[in-house]
Amino acid sequence: MKTENAKKIRLFIFDILSAIAAGVIVGTAYFFFQNSNGFAPGGVGGLATITHYLLGGRISWSFLMIAFNLPIFLIITAVLDRKLGMILSLYMIVQALVPKLLENAGVRPYCQAYSAEDFNVVFACIATGVVSGFGFSIMLRRFGASGGTYGISALIKKARPETNVAYISFIMDACVVFIAFFVYGMKVTPVICTLLNLFIANIIVDNGLNGMRNGYKFEIVTNDPENLAKELMTSLKHGVTQISVHGMYSDTDKYMLVCIVNKRQIGSMMKIIKRYPDTFASFQKVNEVFGRWRIHK
Repeated sequence: MKTENAKKIRLFIFDILSAIAAGVIVGTAYFFFQNSNGFAPGGVGGLATITHYLLGGRISWSFLMIAFNLPIFLIITAVLDRKLGMILSLYMIVQALVPKLLENAGVRPYCQAYSAEDFNVVFACIATGVVSGFGFSIMLRRFGASGGTYGISALIKKARPETNVAYISFIMDACVVFIAFFVYGMKVTPVICTLLNLFIANIIVDNGLNGMRNGYKFEIVTNDPENLAKELMTSLKHGVTQISVHGMYSDTDKYMLVCIVNKRQIGSMMKIIKRYPDTFASFQKVNEVFGRWRIHK
């Protein structure tokens, strides 16, 4: 019982540290590349940015982020999941306070650190998408949520289970893009920057969710499983699984070898397979590999 409780405590501490780390990453991205560069991120954070711009900066962006997001997360805490609501609240508060702390420390954002000739708003929105997307992926991998948009979607989903959460998130992001067009003087550049930021952040999130320990699974049907498996294990340093199969066309018993390799080993794998006649192989990408599999360079 004590061991189990200690494990739960360690996991909870790790959850807290993950939320803080993600908040620092996203808050840093917003401070350096987004808040002062005339475009908005998606979702509830985008609404806070637009409101900050409309008010001429008279109300702190950090305060608006907390004011817009915290009520949503408090409702999640009370209605959906207490732990998740607390974690999201911590993440959002850290995300909102990091820009304020950097500003008070005298750190200059990207638009102020370089001259007008060296500054490029497209680079700013790309950097925002890359850095913030990394922070979002930490939250999504660990908690399945990354902000106020999720909270609104989850609450609507609870009230109406048949609702498509992804569709709701898309509608909210689209609304931010639409509003940004009018708020930023009906200029196309802020809209394009917002879209580009969302697109890049989603790519980074997708890659983060797929995992860094991805590989390629080969399924090889052969008449000589012993020698082929031995060569694969010796040359590629990966384990091989043998499965008995039956060929329907030839009506004969055969063997299928299953082996997962990394991307750099695909060429070597194909060269080995070609040396064995009467062998058929196919491969597909594996997004995440668990266990004792190792990536060999």
